[in-house]
Amino acid sequence: MTDLTMLGVALIILTLSAVCSFKFRPAGLIGAIVALLIGLNTCNYFPYSIFVFLIGFVNLLSLVTLKSEIKGVDYALVGLMTLATMYIFNTSDFAFVLAALVLVSVPTYILVMLREGGANVELGVKYISFMVLATVLFLIGAVILFYTKTAFDGFLYVLGYVMLVLGLCIEIGVAPLHEWVPDVFASGDPIPISIIASLAKIVPFIAALWILVYTACDLTGSITMFTAVLAVISMFTGNIGALTSKEPARVLAYSTVAGMGYLLTCLVVVSKPELIYLALTGGLLFLFSNAAGKIGFFNAVKSEGAYSILMFILAFSFIGVPPLMGFWGKLFILITLAEMQYFWLVGIIVLNSVISIPYYVRLASELGVSWEANLSNLICLVVVIITLVTVLFVPVEWFFSSMEAIAHTVGIAVLK
Repeated sequence: MTDLTMLGVALIILTLSAVCSFKFRPAGLIGAIVALLIGLNTCNYFPYSIFVFLIGFVNLLSLVTLKSEIKGVDYALVGLMTLATMYIFNTSDFAFVLAALVLVSVPTYILVMLREGGANVELGVKYISFMVLATVLFLIGAVILFYTKTAFDGFLYVLGYVMLVLGLCIEIGVAPLHEWVPDVFASGDPIPISIIASLAKIVPFIAALWILVYTACDLTGSITMFTAVLAVISMFTGNIGALTSKEPARVLAYSTVAGMGYLLTCLVVVSKPELIYLALTGGLLFLFSNAAGKIGFFNAVKSEGAYSILMFILAFSFIGVPPLMGFWGKLFILITLAEMQYFWLVGIIVLNSVISIPYYVRLASELGVSWEANLSNLICLVVVIITLVTVLFVPVEWFFSSMEAIAHTVGIAVLK
């Protein structure tokens, strides 16, 4: 069967399992895992897809602790998000890339409202308002940029670039467009928030990078300074906010704002698409380490603590201590910026990584408890193993080679 046929089968299984879960909730979990295994079998780039599979799988496990009002449909929503994230590298079609963005974003509209005792509608309205604005800006910006590819107009190109980047910034929580992040992270249930903070960040980054690389022109080198400035604002805003916050969920919210600032710097590579594989390697390793850390910390918040050693390993990965995965993500981002001769941005990232040390250590200390055999500690153990793969299995060269292959096969002319 073709990849699209297999993907269709996976979607049918997700749908049927969601229906069955109203009578037997575990059916949703089982169906979602089966669908992800089918999706994993259809993806072309195994290192990328296995990391996405693991993140999706751990998010599914964490939903077990949530007494959802929508039975097992939450499993299907996370499964759908994971499949869309897996599949984005399997397509070079503009419509499919934008569809993947929507398929990852829309399920979070429901997930964000989930909590024990009923839906958090007020929080949902605030979150959805920002996400709809983000999606509209992103889609309009993308369409304008593609129009300028065939009928170039300098003003329209700048307009499209700015709209797309602003949409991305709202979507992932980049300052100064991060207004929704602290309130949503602090008010929502930690489990669905961990999904938004982890799995939902990957596709917007990939889609934005592909579109901006494909539509790059002579103006691109100049306008990337706009992106760099936003990244700097986000790094300092996030780290200062996290340093001054006391509530763990709010600290994690501001750390996300800072982290998305690091990620946004990868977009400066769009004026030199021959370096895209470096940006992809750094950005995705950073996103995977961020996902593992956010899942672990938010599960610890939910259960009022997790095993102390696991908390500190995740904190050190966030800081960028070698040879944890967080270190490799930041290292490749710095290499990308150095190749682009953004040396001042390299210095700012290093400075902000140092600034982040106190609040990550404090967070690990506050959430660290003695070992207990429970689901929360099991989830934290799994995500710690994910961050340790660069120590135990040394896959960095393996992952880097995969990103080179993507750059050459899907690569610079990624979208038709």
